Amino acid sequence: MSLRGGDPIDKLAVPSGTTVEEHDLVIDGDVLVGSQSTVEFGLRGRNVAIGERVSVGGDIEAEGDCRLDTWCSVDGNVLVGEDAYIGERVTVTGQLMVSGDLDIGDDVTIEEGFEANGWIVIRNPVPTLVFYFIVLSQLLRIGETDAADELATALADGDDVRDPLLVPRGAEISDDAWRVSTPATVGDDCRLHGNIRAESIRVGERNEVFGSLRAREGITVGADTVIHGDVTTRGGTVTVEAGARVLGDISAGDLVVHEDAEIDGTLRARGEMKLVQEVDREPSNTPSSESEDDEEASAGDEEETSDGDDSESETTEAESDGAAGATDENATPTADADAEAT
Repeated sequence: MSLRGGDPIDKLAVPSGTTVEEHDLVIDGDVLVGSQSTVEFGLRGRNVAIGERVSVGGDIEAEGDCRLDTWCSVDGNVLVGEDAYIGERVTVTGQLMVSGDLDIGDDVTIEEGFEANGWIVIRNPVPTLVFYFIVLSQLLRIGETDAADELATALADGDDVRDPLLVPRGAEISDDAWRVSTPATVGDDCRLHGNIRAESIRVGERNEVFGSLRAREGITVGADTVIHGDVTTRGGTVTVEAGARVLGDISAGDLVVHEDAEIDGTLRARGEMKLVQEVDREPSNTPSSESEDDEEASAGDEEETSDGDDSESETTEAESDGAAGATDENATPTADADAEAT
């Protein structure tokens, strides 16, 4: 089966709640790093899977499983809560501590020794990405979608599904800059250090980024997010939502800024520049209330008019009754006079 095609990790995705603590990148979910990448942070997550020829500049702490593919290097310790899979020619400058089983390849260098509470098997494990995609691809090819879903659930250990940290192939992640050649997305409630360089950037809400944003295409800064730097795009659109603050300059092809956003620097746009304002909907309710009052007043007038008509009709009836009585009184003397004449 041919495995050629697009890279399975096609973007930099930072899940919600990710923080940079000292020199470690802390994630609630899984960590998946593409091959030939450089991550100068340490990594702390649930399950950690590192591709081929990846360099990690700190400790790796995995609550679940940890996979290090061939030719990886870790400048620190590797602490694994469950099972570990170490490919051939991996170098770890610190200790390797595994609570479960250890599956290790040939020519692995662990400078300060290793310890495993479970079984230790010396062989060459199948690389993580290759193994996962071979199995899933075969299941999907034969139409076993239910089995593929069960496998994905098993890989997640049955826990709640959390968005993983995805680092694409050839990325450079450090305290100075996050450089990728793909789109980049940042979730909500994150705290990141470093300038972000990507094809396009979308930052969620309530984030704080200690660095600038630069992209070839569009950039979106979510509500209540603070950017400690410039926001620059070559020809795309920069969108700054309500409550966001940019502590620097903004340069873009087109610019869309909410009226509640705060920009400390200058605004430059080669194309259109738009200011988004909130629409106050309260005045729209006033005419309806006035119309209701008018309807009530007109209804009251109709009732008064009908009452007046009733009183007028009663007065007319009374007058007609009086006139009839007067006619009868006048008619009586005439009859008496006729009798006397007779």
